Formats: sequence, C-alpha cells, structure tokens
Amino acid sequence: MHRPPSAFEQRIYPAHKVAALVGVLADQGVPAADVLAGSGLSDARLNAAATRVSYRQMLAVFRNALRLTPKPGLALLAGQRMRVTAYGMYGYALLSSPTHADAVDFAVRHHRVMGPVADMLHEQTDSEVVYSYRPVLAPDPSDPLYRFVTEFQFASHLTLTTDLYGPAFRFSRIRLSYPAPPHAAMYRSIFRCPVEFRQPVDELRFSVRWLSEPMPLADPITNAMAREMCEKSLAEADKVGGVAADIRRILIEQPGRFPSIEVLADELKLNPRTLRRKLDAEETSYRVVLADVRMRLAIGYLRETKMTTEEIASRLGYSDAANFRHAFVRWTGNSPSDYRVA
Repeated sequence: MHRPPSAFEQRIYPAHKVAALVGVLADQGVPAADVLAGSGLSDARLNAAATRVSYRQMLAVFRNALRLTPKPGLALLAGQRMRVTAYGMYGYALLSSPTHADAVDFAVRHHRVMGPVADMLHEQTDSEVVYSYRPVLAPDPSDPLYRFVTEFQFASHLTLTTDLYGPAFRFSRIRLSYPAPPHAAMYRSIFRCPVEFRQPVDELRFSVRWLSEPMPLADPITNAMAREMCEKSLAEADKVGGVAADIRRILIEQPGRFPSIEVLADELKLNPRTLRRKLDAEETSYRVVLADVRMRLAIGYLRETKMTTEEIASRLGYSDAANFRHAFVRWTGNSPSDYRVA
C-alpha cells in the first residue's frame, strides 16, 4: 500500500479543495461530518480564513468522498467549484499578470503553494500548451482514487483557465491513462473537446493562441504584492518538506542511483544515526522512501516507455527481473504487465 511522504503531515495549505468536495456532496444530501470523518477537520472551521490542511487530511477527505458519492462524476462537479477566487493570493497573482504567458510561468513555478493533488509538468510547442499530471494522493493508476483525483484536477484546471481566458476557452484535447468510466459522457459535456482513454499519459492541451489574448485585469502593483506572498508560501512549503523529502528529491533527480543510507547521510551532511532518527520522527524510514520512489519510477517506465521488464529492473537496482516483479506486486497488488498501455 502506498504511504504518503512525511510532508503530507504539515498543515500549511488552504482548505479550498476540501471545501469543494464537502459542498458538492452536501448538495447531494451527504452530511459534512461524514465527508470529513477521520480528517481531524470540522465543518465549523472549514471556511475559516486561518484554517490550513495537510495532504494527509486531503487524502482522508478524497477517500471519503469517493466512498460516499451517491452518483459518479462527483469529482468533476467538485472541480467546477474551483474558481480563480478559490486560490487566494495565487489566484490574484494569475488574474493580475501582465500577460497570459506570464501567468503560465507563474502557475508552473508556484503551483505547490496550493497543495496540488497532482504533480504537474508543463511544456509548450509551436501550436499547443501541454500540461501533464500525475496524482499525488494516489500514484497507482489501478486505484479508483487515481481516476477520482485526476477528474478533480482536470475539471479544476478547466474552471481556472476559463476564468482567466473567458467563457470561449476550450481545451483542444485530453488524454487519460485509465479506461473510459461509466460516466464518460460527462467528460464530453464538461470539457467539450476530444477525450482519449487508455493513453500513456494524463494530459490536457490547448492552443498556444490563447497566450496572446489580453489580460483585462492586469495590474502591476497587485501582481507584485500577490507574487511576494506566494514566494513566502512557497518557501514555507519547501522548508517543511523534511529530510524524507530531501532524500526523495535526491533519488528522483538521479534515477538509477540508489545509494546506501550512509552515503545519503554524507550528502545531507548528517550522521547516519541522526538521519535515521530524523526519518523515524517523520514516521518513515529510508526503506519506505526508497520503495515509494522505485514504485513511482517503475510505473512511469511501464506506462511511458518501451523498456523491457529486465531493463526496468536493472534501472531500479534489482539483480534480476523476477525480484523486481515480486517487489512490484508487493507495492501495487498488480503485475508490471497490468500497467502497460495497449
């Protein structure tokens, strides 16, 4: 079972995503207390300006919402509640940007300020802007929560960009890694663009021409103030990541290199015993962090490359493919072949 990294414990993010899920379920007759069960959050405090939530709390609420929803497509509906004003200073920084290109640059750099439920990658071609996502709360594509989180993220992205570009905005195409769900018709109704399932990536695209549209609410003073506050929030988010996050970054930045904890301790300028103690205080261990990184890399290799199982095993530091397959089944409950895209 996937275990969230230690940074998930830090209560530093706004509660807007949680509020969106609580609100849409309330419209369907589900009590807020049921949606918030096990999260440590109360309905009375949810909309308070000072309330901050952790990734672990978001994960609890997302799991509850998936379990409690009386009908499919709830995550798509919740994502439609994520208007630009739900993003606080981050939203105002986007609205007041001098150009849409500046807004995109800002969004890519600062998206972690809002505690995104999915990691984001951005690229731009001559004709399209491309955003690809991978859920943070559920990294296993076979987990129903993976699709639920992706639906929320994509609907949120559409809502935000429509607020920025105007009601005529459209994605040009959406590609999703999972099979078409029973409520696939909702995708066509909400996104109004071609939607392709069983793809090697989860991504959305829109025409680069939208970047040349004027920003009607551009304001240099408001933009400078909002950006300064977001920079402070980003620094705070980076600071609380903990030593487990530092290890994770080292391993991901150098895939294929999996040093001993003694070598890592030397890189982090810590005594190995001190490093173990810090990881223990964050309720994790090097073994858990290493397994999480290997799992994420393995899923990416299986979904996005043509590497053989033997090649992936070698890349991840396993002596043979059989040991890798055993580890993969232990991580995900599925075989590596289940993650290959047809």
